[in-house]
Amino acid sequence: MPEKEIRDVFVVGLRNAHAMENQALSIMKPQLKRIDNYPEVAAKLDQHIRETEGQINRLEEILDGLNEDKSTLKDLALSFTGSMAALGHTVAGDEILKNAFANFAFEHYEAAAYKSLLAVSEAGGYGAAMTGLQANLAEELAMAEWINDNLAALTKKFLSLREAGETAKV
Repeated sequence: MPEKEIRDVFVVGLRNAHAMENQALSIMKPQLKRIDNYPEVAAKLDQHIRETEGQINRLEEILDGLNEDKSTLKDLALSFTGSMAALGHTVAGDEILKNAFANFAFEHYEAAAYKSLLAVSEAGGYGAAMTGLQANLAEELAMAEWINDNLAALTKKFLSLREAGETAKV
């Protein structure tokens, strides 16, 4: 593939990842505001929000290094859809579980995007971008692993709170 085409694929992928991370923030921030009975989830979400903000900065640095801008339109569109997705779970009696399921899936989606970007980066000779992309990938995989490792305990806590008549939703 010609170098220009690889560059175009890489830049579009970086812009998509930037928008994806903004979407992630628009999903996680409302979740964090609604969590009362699950401090361990709140702490992990808060940590991952900070990581996501760092991921956005890394992506912007890579784009800047290529003399490219982020796509404001994609950022806005995906942030809006993320906000709507987060809002959709607020009416569910098992909101905390639905959020965990959605977050688990989204973390894997993000990881796939970074694995693909790393492959394009390697094919195009964009070695300077690889460290930032690998850091983003590692954080997404770590969050997915945390959700995986804690989903059963979260579900049991939800059931326990519900049985006790407490608000189990958030």
